[in-house]
Order: sequence, then structure tokens, then C-alpha cells
Amino acid sequence: MGRIAVACYRARPGREDELIDVVREHVPTLQTLGFATGRPAIVMRAADGTVVEIFEWASPDAKKRAHEHEAVLSLWERFSACADFPSLADLGEATHRFSNFDSIDL
Repeated sequence: MGRIAVACYRARPGREDELIDVVREHVPTLQTLGFATGRPAIVMRAADGTVVEIFEWASPDAKKRAHEHEAVLSLWERFSACADFPSLADLGEATHRFSNFDSIDL
């Protein structure tokens, strides 16, 4: 059984399209490499513009190996160039019992 991950990305000014391009590649790359399950990712936007991505790691070991893989490290370089990484707790939605986000279709 995999582990569900929730990742938050806040685009730097003027880099929103670039961030969406990287998010579009992220989970498919993890899936191709066997690090994420085939479960479809959910991508959504918080009220402050933060992009939230939910996906499933194939295993705890897959998560560890992914963070050492050249292709994944390359994606993270691209993420770092266009976004910051707030925690889920930083989002206003996290204070609501039933949070709502805008969906993003990739």
C-alpha cells in the first residue's frame, strides 16, 4: 500500500504558467519511474494561488529513491526556480473543517 502525499507550491511572481508546466510533468514522471502508483493525481488551487498536488507514493522506499533519482532531482530544480514550498498549514483553507479548493485540470 502506498502513502498519500500532499505537496504545496506557491509560484513566484510571473511564473505561474511555468509552475503548472512542471506540475503537469511531476506525477507522470514519478509513475513512469515506478515511484508513484497509477492513481491519478489531484491538483487544485488555494485562494492565495498556491497549487496543491495530491498523489500516492508506491512505497516509503520509492519516496526515498525518488529523491535520489536524476530525473526527479531535475524536476525539483525546475520547481525551485519558479516556486516556493509552503506547508499545508500555511494555507487559509487548512483552518476550515471542510476545505474547498479550485480544481486545476492538467
